[in-house]
Amino acid sequence: MSEFSMTIDGKAVTGESTFGVVNPATGEVFAQAPDCSRAQLDTVMDAARQAQRSWRKDEAKRRQTLLDCAEAVKAHAGELAQVLTREQGKPLPKAMEEVIGAAVWFQVTAGLQIPVDVVSAGPDVRVEVRRKPYGVVGAITPWNFPLLLAVWKIAPALLAGNAIVVKPSPFTPLSTLELGRILRGIVPAGVLNTISGGDQLGGWVSEHPAVRKISFTGSVATGKKVSIAAAPDLKRVTLELGGNDAAIVLDDVDPKQVAPRLFWGAFENCGQVCSAIKRLYVAEAIYEPLVEEMAKIASGVKVGNGLDQGVQVGPINNRPQFQRVRELVEDARKHGAKFVTGGAPLGDRGYFFQPTIVTGIADGVRLVDEEQFGPALPIVPYRRVEDAIERANATHFGLSGSVWSRDVERATEIVSQLECGTGWVNQHLAIRPDAPFGGCKWSGIGYENGPWGLAAFTELQTINVVKG
Repeated sequence: MSEFSMTIDGKAVTGESTFGVVNPATGEVFAQAPDCSRAQLDTVMDAARQAQRSWRKDEAKRRQTLLDCAEAVKAHAGELAQVLTREQGKPLPKAMEEVIGAAVWFQVTAGLQIPVDVVSAGPDVRVEVRRKPYGVVGAITPWNFPLLLAVWKIAPALLAGNAIVVKPSPFTPLSTLELGRILRGIVPAGVLNTISGGDQLGGWVSEHPAVRKISFTGSVATGKKVSIAAAPDLKRVTLELGGNDAAIVLDDVDPKQVAPRLFWGAFENCGQVCSAIKRLYVAEAIYEPLVEEMAKIASGVKVGNGLDQGVQVGPINNRPQFQRVRELVEDARKHGAKFVTGGAPLGDRGYFFQPTIVTGIADGVRLVDEEQFGPALPIVPYRRVEDAIERANATHFGLSGSVWSRDVERATEIVSQLECGTGWVNQHLAIRPDAPFGGCKWSGIGYENGPWGLAAFTELQTINVVKG
């Protein structure tokens, strides 16, 4: 059984105690992670505060450091991917994609500019708006893409001149701890710190007086708790929360052509993607043939341990989420749902669940109304596209959505009516490092990625100069 260390002030630090990390493919503990104490958190915050004072001074050095981080991640990609698959469950090739994606995010972020806006440049008065770092950033990351989503926060926070303390989910702390280890000799001591612990540690980070900015990705319920913890100190927050994304399929598509993209838009990472398709609204004219095509794909997908050859879908990451998916599926069954494929756990070890295609239910049933975050997709027919739009928007969520049609102009007009942060046409899950990602309503506050995400790690300072 392996043990892992935190990175505090550039050094490897163990915890006063440890907690077990479960491999979701077996349901058994396979490693120990350090449990950061309150005293250790104070130490890491002091180190970050001290280190940030010099880190903020040299922008060129910060850019080069991000490029060096990208190269280090690529050099250690194989070992990072192995750890990621064991703790998260995703197939090894997908874990490798996540690792390489993290390197790409470092590279793209390194090229972003930190602008100085000139408001006035008259002969006697010059007014500029500059962007300055907050100081210490607290980052709290989820278990579905633990490495990539950590870098979404690390890269822009560091480029902006902040120091950062990263606290990953207790379900998947190891890849983030390994990232901290790999980057110890690249990022100056105290600038990048990785710690691990339970939910209590996230609360401590959110309320710690050294932290001026919190960047959180996770559930709506936890995001609200983070906001409450940060509010007394008036910390700035970015919240990337859940989604119940709707995809609307118009009646002019070829079901065989779009079915594979729709399927993986819903079942990527075993459905554990905040912006995955969670509800599929299909025009009545093509409803049955599209359901049939989706069922064929679901029935042929290889589910298993992510380390095994040819596996396409791994397990649900953790027992609480596994039980939640079972609960929503059973609730749908009680409401008369038809399970075209799946509908039950798979095997007697780990947290595997059959890829499940559900029909015979509509809005008002929990599997449609709530975010399942797992491999169960309700497919709902509609007669009028206006009705589909209204149903897609009738939710507290507003992360992303998509419209599928041969008529791109019509689809673009429809997708613009969806109340969500990202709208796609004839695709889903096409997230880019140079475009903003965030949600409206309960799906979040603020944006990540591109110049918009970089700006979220800065605060404005207006400088007025009168020439003497």
